Amino acid sequence: MITPEDLTGSAATPAAAQQPKRQHPIGKWIGILLVCALLAWAAMWGNAHLAGLARKPAAVVRGEMPPVPVMAGVVAQKDIPIYLTGLGTVQAFNTVTVRARVDGQLRKVAFVEGQDVHAGDLLAEIDPDPFRTALDQAKAKQNQDQSLLENARVDLERYSGLLAKEGVTKQVYDTQKALVNQLEAGVKADQAAIESAKVQLAYTTITSPIDGRSGIRLVDQGNLVHANDATGLVVITQLQPISVVFTLQEQKLGEIQSQAAAGDLTVLAVKRDNATVLGEGKLAVIDNQIDPTTATIKLKATFPNTDLHLWPGQFVNVRLLLTVRKNSMVVPASVVQRGPDGAFAFVIKNDQSVEIRPVKVLQIEQSEALIEEGLKPGEKVVVDGQYKLQTGSHVRTAEAGGDHAGGPSKPAGAGNDSGTRGSKKSKP
Repeated sequence: MITPEDLTGSAATPAAAQQPKRQHPIGKWIGILLVCALLAWAAMWGNAHLAGLARKPAAVVRGEMPPVPVMAGVVAQKDIPIYLTGLGTVQAFNTVTVRARVDGQLRKVAFVEGQDVHAGDLLAEIDPDPFRTALDQAKAKQNQDQSLLENARVDLERYSGLLAKEGVTKQVYDTQKALVNQLEAGVKADQAAIESAKVQLAYTTITSPIDGRSGIRLVDQGNLVHANDATGLVVITQLQPISVVFTLQEQKLGEIQSQAAAGDLTVLAVKRDNATVLGEGKLAVIDNQIDPTTATIKLKATFPNTDLHLWPGQFVNVRLLLTVRKNSMVVPASVVQRGPDGAFAFVIKNDQSVEIRPVKVLQIEQSEALIEEGLKPGEKVVVDGQYKLQTGSHVRTAEAGGDHAGGPSKPAGAGNDSGTRGSKKSKP
């Protein structure tokens, strides 16, 4: 049976549960603040985005690539020398090892190591006393034989008169005549001995046979020297003029011979840095045979070497001036790029776009590339900044001397390090 208390309790309970709870005022304000902050941030981001778009070029806004800043150059036309290059060795024009020609004690050394000497200058002296004594003996022997000869001639003259009067026999006369001839031969032999003794005595004074520079002394004063010593006393080297021996490929022999027939060919000796010229000379000799093991021909050039920049035994790069090519197309060496299909260059067209042009390079000499095919005089080419380019790319030429893509500007012909440097935005 349901009582009134049960009805009252059951009705009151659901009504109380359905009443909403009152929200705390602090939470309400926090939510409002968060919404306002989000709205403010969205407004600021929109304004910044619009400002950024306003600063960007129209091509970027439209989704296009902007012009690439590059350094440009013009294909020039001028006379270019054509060189054949090879590796050479400097050799002394003459080298003499000065040796003693007689045995004896080295009494005097008259040169200083590294001294420039001339032909006939005194270098050393060997004790001359034994050789002077031998000369005196030879002279004494000649005087003795000369006296005997004079006496025999007097007897021969006497026998000649007696033979006419039959005072002596013919046999006695002939014997005396033979004795005179024998003594005359003896006197001549004595004279030869005197000359030999003079030569031996002269060998005790050692002089320089050529003009040149003395090397390190090989024997000290006071030592005994012999004519068969292998080391010698000193080496004299002629430095002015001087020679350079170098090799070139045998395929170039015909061109060299034809050009040499027309006149002397100029040869440059260049330091191993391939930039510093050490001297200029003339081609002197083309060897008479080709080395079959290396397929090269050996050549020899002569240099005045007035400044002594060339030294015997030195390795140098050699450039043989073959001819001068007139009105040739020339660009800085950095214009030429290398790809899978060979050499190419970026050519700037009138609409400031670039195209890739295959080129044929004849030679690269002193930071200049000689172009045989692929370019025309007056065309604009990219000198630096190629690593961002492709066919159809638009470019903007950097001011001369200003910054440009790939690094600071360089003089025409400087090497290109495309692909290894970081980019820098060009100045407008």
